[in-house]
Amino acid sequence: MPFFTKEEDERIVQEIFLAEEHTSGELRVYVEDYCFRDHPVERAAEVFALFGMHNTKNRNAVLLYLATKSHHLAIWGDIAIHDKVGPDFWETERNILINALREDHAAQGVCEVIRQIGQKIKLHFPAGPGDTRKNELPNDILYG
Repeated sequence: MPFFTKEEDERIVQEIFLAEEHTSGELRVYVEDYCFRDHPVERAAEVFALFGMHNTKNRNAVLLYLATKSHHLAIWGDIAIHDKVGPDFWETERNILINALREDHAAQGVCEVIRQIGQKIKLHFPAGPGDTRKNELPNDILYG
C-alpha cells in the first residue's frame, strides 16, 4: 500500500515538475517500508544507482529516500549538485523532513524539501535561453 494518499502523491509529482521546470535538474522520491542497510545513505546511493540517476547529462539528480516503517530517510545528490550545495544543505533538508514526519506531515515536508532543492537546482543549473526541457527521469514516486 502506498505511503501517500493519491492526492498527496499527485501533489508531490506536481512539486517535482515545478522544481525541475527551467532547469536541467532531476528529482525523484523513493519510498519503501524498511531499510536493510546499516545506514539509509547507503540504501539511497544504491537506489540512486539502481534507477540510473547518475546517468543524467549534468550529474545533478537528487533522490529523496524514505523507509517508512523503519523510520529512516536520506537525501542523495549526484556529484555536480553536491559540489554546489555541500553537505550542510542536505542536512538542513533532512532535518525539515524529520520534523515533518514527526508531526505527521510527510507529504507537506517532502513538498517543502522538493521546493528548496528545486531552488538550488534553478540557481546552479538553469536552463539556457531557448533550451527545451528534456525530462531525463520520470517524476512519479517510486515505491519499493
